[in-house]
Amino acid sequence: MYQDKASPRGEISVSVVGAGVAGSWHALLFARAGFAVTLYERDTTAMTLATSHWAGGMLAPHCEAEDSEPVIPRLGVRSLDLWREALPETPFNGSLVVSHPRDRNDFDRFARLAPEHRRLGAEDIAQLEPSLDGRFREGLFFPTEGHVEPRRVLPQLHRQITASGATIRFESEREPHDLARDTGGIVIDCRGLAARDAFPDLRPVRGEMVIVETDEVKLSRPVRLIHPRWPLYIIPRDDNRFMIGATSIESGDRGVSVRSALELLSAAYAVHSAFGEARILEIGAGLRPALPDNLPRIAIDDKRISVNGLYRHGFLLAPALAELTLNYVRRGEIDNEVMQCS
Repeated sequence: MYQDKASPRGEISVSVVGAGVAGSWHALLFARAGFAVTLYERDTTAMTLATSHWAGGMLAPHCEAEDSEPVIPRLGVRSLDLWREALPETPFNGSLVVSHPRDRNDFDRFARLAPEHRRLGAEDIAQLEPSLDGRFREGLFFPTEGHVEPRRVLPQLHRQITASGATIRFESEREPHDLARDTGGIVIDCRGLAARDAFPDLRPVRGEMVIVETDEVKLSRPVRLIHPRWPLYIIPRDDNRFMIGATSIESGDRGVSVRSALELLSAAYAVHSAFGEARILEIGAGLRPALPDNLPRIAIDDKRISVNGLYRHGFLLAPALAELTLNYVRRGEIDNEVMQCS
């Protein structure tokens, strides 16, 4: 079990660095477990510098099984329960996967690799999403999956963190090794790409997205369009907005390429022609922290616990990873698929 110094109130002191989705979930679970938590974040409360700002927020562990190792859906399924507990209003309306006839082989492959779905015909799709009536012959419905809107849910998590007795210090850039020296307590490093000192092989993977607005399309759940190169999806937001994403490009450049913008917008148009008249509100990109195997890692040494490599699964995996870290600190439990001890 991890040993450290207690705070003046007799609670164990925990410093979390990084208030994105991974750091926020760690701060929340540790605060609720009775630790004296301080969450440090270099950004402002708007969190526009965070990878989370550009995330899709899909909670789709079964869909992710199509091209992920089994550990991703395993942890993702657990995260669904944690999201429900922390934010009961989280939409769990399922996920819908569709394709055009020319991509039938890719559609069938997805169906084989992604379990827990129900096959739908054209009439079923129309009942589920009336806006898609007559547009697709077949679909896959994953009824237990959900989604969150990152820019709205992060402030909600931050409010719950402070309500649980923790302190959040925005515009406070701190180095984990300095905190370990100054506080003598547990330090949890959730800095993402800034943590290359702990993970030298960490790399950025750019995810581009577009936000559009239209009142001509209504969707109740994320819709994935099978694409021969990229997993493309449309996620409904409030106020007639839709997030269209997301590419996965091996690049540290935050710019959005013309090719990517055309691919994303063409995909939306292929789902529903009314997106051709939608108003573009925003185009942007986030850099996801990824390790060589694209799997998450919790690295433990005598000075800090480093949590990283969430790749494009940040909102899906963050709750479960935070729970694993908490279980290690409290009871010394080790998850061999995720944790590394030095």
